[in-house]
Amino acid sequence: MQKCSSPMQPNILERYLNILGLPKREPSLEALTGLVRAHLFRIPFENISKLYYKKKLDLHGIPDLERYLDGIERHHFGGTCYSNNFHLYQLLVALGYRVILCGADMSQPDVHMVSIVTLEMHEYLVDVGYAAPFPAPMRRDLAVDTVIELGHERYVLKPLDGRGCSRMEMYRDGALTHGYKVKPVARQIQDFDQVITASYLPEATFMNALLVARFLDNGSIVLHNLELAETHGAEARTRTLAGPDELAQVVLENFQIPEDLTKEAAKGLGKLGDAWN
Repeated sequence: MQKCSSPMQPNILERYLNILGLPKREPSLEALTGLVRAHLFRIPFENISKLYYKKKLDLHGIPDLERYLDGIERHHFGGTCYSNNFHLYQLLVALGYRVILCGADMSQPDVHMVSIVTLEMHEYLVDVGYAAPFPAPMRRDLAVDTVIELGHERYVLKPLDGRGCSRMEMYRDGALTHGYKVKPVARQIQDFDQVITASYLPEATFMNALLVARFLDNGSIVLHNLELAETHGAEARTRTLAGPDELAQVVLENFQIPEDLTKEAAKGLGKLGDAWN
């Protein structure tokens, strides 16, 4: 069971902001943009820590905030959508933002999680847990598509539907390959207990695939199983790794996660599946 969200202690708040390289500021769109950008650029999307913590600690839920920050500082970990987006939500609450935690549906309900922040009469979608180049809050109430492009991928945030839901669509090489629908209803972290626990089952996506993504100004480095993709603007190049030994070395070189932790996390994985399936 996930722990209830509780007030963030001042020393933990300071530690989190130090990791992001940011001072404490009053809520504003500029400050929120800085937080989202720093989080995306400094804390990767990755499921190596998910696999590692399950094996070493028998963890079946979101790492608590202190373990999450320890992982970032000591091992250059980050997390998947639940960890990255929930802990950022906690940070925004602690900083005084008007923010709600929301479920997002993919093939199943609530298998993704995002935040919606209200500032200056507008609602903004905040998502640092989709392994996607979303370095700024995205207005939900625009009448036209919001389009973000990087390499061969294009992300489209559609205008609100009749129920006030937001839809994010992901296109790769022009084909719609993935996406999610945000339900703008305030949720508690306990509401996600069942789906988070299910994400640790042997057949779950991130128990059978590897995905590590780091974003830069106008670029990204993404490891999907044994394929490494580097993108700079519209240019993208990929290469296929030889096997597990090269995998651990590439993860160290590109994401600074120690080789022994990657090897332990990947040990016993069978045929790697599609992390976007």
